[in-house]
Amino acid sequence: MPDSGSAPDLAALEALAARVAAQAKPGEELEVYVARSVETDVRAYGGEIESLTQASTVGVGIRVVSAGRQGFAYAGSLDEADVAATLADARDNVAFATPDDHVALAGPDGVAAVDLDLWDDDLLAMPTARKAELALDLERQVRAGDPRVRQVDACDYGDLAAEAAIATSTGMQASTRRTLCSLAASVIVGDGADSHTGVGFSAGRSPADLDADRAAVDAITRATRLIGATKTRSGRMSVVFDPRVTSTLLAVLGAALSGEAVTKGRSFFADRVGEAVAVGSVTLVDDPTDARAYGAAGSDAEGLACRRTLLIDGGVLHSFAFDSTSARRAGTVSTGSALRGGYATTPSAGCRALSLLPGPRDADGILAAVGDGLYVQSVTGVHSGVNPVSGDFSVGAEGLMISGGVLADPVREVTIASTLQRMLLDILEIGRDVEWLPGVAAGQTLAVGGMAVSGS
Repeated sequence: MPDSGSAPDLAALEALAARVAAQAKPGEELEVYVARSVETDVRAYGGEIESLTQASTVGVGIRVVSAGRQGFAYAGSLDEADVAATLADARDNVAFATPDDHVALAGPDGVAAVDLDLWDDDLLAMPTARKAELALDLERQVRAGDPRVRQVDACDYGDLAAEAAIATSTGMQASTRRTLCSLAASVIVGDGADSHTGVGFSAGRSPADLDADRAAVDAITRATRLIGATKTRSGRMSVVFDPRVTSTLLAVLGAALSGEAVTKGRSFFADRVGEAVAVGSVTLVDDPTDARAYGAAGSDAEGLACRRTLLIDGGVLHSFAFDSTSARRAGTVSTGSALRGGYATTPSAGCRALSLLPGPRDADGILAAVGDGLYVQSVTGVHSGVNPVSGDFSVGAEGLMISGGVLADPVREVTIASTLQRMLLDILEIGRDVEWLPGVAAGQTLAVGGMAVSGS
């Protein structure tokens, strides 16, 4: 990573974690998680660099478990004295924790980690000036891409290089590292008084993966095809979701399939294992061992090997994503699905790399099969309008009508509503156009029948 002369390498992080974990006292379990990262964010506006920030973080999080109580503390430093003080604080905090018989650290389960290449040295070697030039080049392409472009809100370049190591007194030792980079453009286009916004992006693990032309064309296309949009009629109709929207929907389902949510009664999937919860064409997996996924990892946040978890199989609810604590609470074993937001947080259960088993048709084939309906290219209000506990689903949407199997008139300011339970049973088509997107889920075209659409 940059400044490697002053920052510890991954081997040093692994050694530090192991050394501290070895200090466990009789009667306690000790987990040490150390991490560091470097991020760059560049924004171009008006042919100049509007902002450029580079930030690095480093720190340690320590969990101590004793007699069913868990103490946790963290520090944004790997200085020896700070690490020692953090360990002492974690031990002190045990006394204030509520007893929970299900709390304990993970131990080796015999599953070997898949060796994944998620790191690219070219990203680390790229000069900051080149990163700025990528953002400026993107803005030039967007401005020149269509005469209807009125304003370029932002053209951004961003990247991340992150490394982490974990060690426990229960025998866990693991480390991960990954690089990510992206280009993103937000544009406003218009015709007369009518104007619309479009967002396009390109992402990858290496600068060589980035495609500025794709990001520019994507943003402009998404905006220009909405020119002239009006409210549509209200009624029930088939809805075809753009792959980006499908990715958002799968992320919501992933939250409801978390073992933590289920064991705490915060999921509409609770107590339904073995039931048909979707049409038979639906097979949903969480597979962090797929290197194409941006959430891919060799090991989870407790040090267990990540693995492919079958969540819904042929429409039947098969399993949930468990970390060690939620698995004990459910009377089962971890699926290697522990997540954490960094060294300042403790693990929780969740999905990393969700995808649906592809169907036989591409996007055009699905539109033709649906015939008439609504194509949704973006949604708003997901956080307030979608409830993973009850399954209620009501969001704002914009897109285009489908007429005779092709995209037709643009529409805006419509609301689509159903329940997640009903939507899973009303799926008509699952696209073969799988695209891995930043986040926890892949995108692909998805058609759902009988949704309530409210417009004019």
